[in-house]
Amino acid sequence: MSALEKRLRLLRRLDLGGLIIAIVTLVFALVWAFPLYFAVATTMLPEPSEVSGSWLADFGNMLGRYGRALFGTEIGLWYINSIVTSSAVTAGVLVISATCGYAISQLRFSGRKLLWGLILASFMVPIQALIINHFFLMNQMHLINSWLGVILPQLIAPVAVIVYKQFFDSVPREFREAAMIDGANHRQLLFRVFLPLNWGITAALAIITFIGAWNAFLWPFLAVTQEPLFNVAVGITQIREGFGVGELGVAILTGLPVAVVYLIFQRRVTEAIVLSSGIKG
Repeated sequence: MSALEKRLRLLRRLDLGGLIIAIVTLVFALVWAFPLYFAVATTMLPEPSEVSGSWLADFGNMLGRYGRALFGTEIGLWYINSIVTSSAVTAGVLVISATCGYAISQLRFSGRKLLWGLILASFMVPIQALIINHFFLMNQMHLINSWLGVILPQLIAPVAVIVYKQFFDSVPREFREAAMIDGANHRQLLFRVFLPLNWGITAALAIITFIGAWNAFLWPFLAVTQEPLFNVAVGITQIREGFGVGELGVAILTGLPVAVVYLIFQRRVTEAIVLSSGIKG
């Protein structure tokens, strides 16, 4: 058998293997997407009392249910609460994690190894185990039922510190030394040298942190008892109106922003997940 025939046979095997993998991937994708399709399709079904025989009227009834969900509840206010708290949590996590990661990576001070060990240890503690302590602290600081009370406990993100520290370690020391010779201080080093070299990491962490804060339920549920201060994840659980399948529409409206963010920045989200899984491994 000639070398050309062997190569052609290998290519055929690879093509067959790729086809099988593509089919299996498509099947899993359809299985994953079916609940989403079912949820959206259900919101478009008319109620038994609304069936008119006209598709235009049925479509109008479906839009009416979404309209009642948007304007018959406080979901608009919940959106604002979620945007404010999620944005604040994202900004706070990035600033705190970047500065802490830079300090541990580039500065030499007493207790540095102990601090790094505590951060690594805290990474293994689930945030749910701290809920009671967080509640007592926020209550003593009179921050229950406030945006600040929702934001502060969510600023604990050891994984972001670990990611920043690992990437700051990889920056060539010549960059830091050259900047210090030019008279740069540590603030300038962080924001003009180290962070610009790692904008991709910052963008990935920002997106995944924002999505996590938007979807947060347990702590916002405990920290807020006044309905106007709910975020959307908590607010939809309080809807008792008779919207029928429109209640499912509220859930879809709740998840729509993060779905759009994911579709636009899916590459960055994937990078952040890979970074997090790599640190855990």
